[in-house]
Amino acid sequence: QVQLVESGGGSVQAGGSLRLSCAASGYTYKWYCMAWFRQAPGEEREGVAAISSDGATTYADSVKARFTISKDNAKATLYLQMNNLKPEDTAMYYCAADSRPLVANRPLSAREYTYWGQGTQVTVSS
Repeated sequence: QVQLVESGGGSVQAGGSLRLSCAASGYTYKWYCMAWFRQAPGEEREGVAAISSDGATTYADSVKARFTISKDNAKATLYLQMNNLKPEDTAMYYCAADSRPLVANRPLSAREYTYWGQGTQVTVSS
């Protein structure tokens, strides 16, 4: 059974940093694409950043130059380093993964991903 477990969320002031982690288990094959999404109350889930199996990254315009996605294949863990956080970054953050090559065509589209974590809350105060 595939499991994705996020951690690292919390409350910070604007300008602060957080690093999210997503530990994957129960899957013995290489993920084709992994990504971070976020969802604020009353809003749609939006793609934040994605990384493909060959290390290619994609970012939403709103987080470029502030967020960095990375992965450690040996530890089966995905990371999201978030710097210069803003109040508008407040949301529940979800890890997602999929093993199908087609997901690379739309790496920030939530409907492309099969596996999801439970989420970790990030709150940024002004």
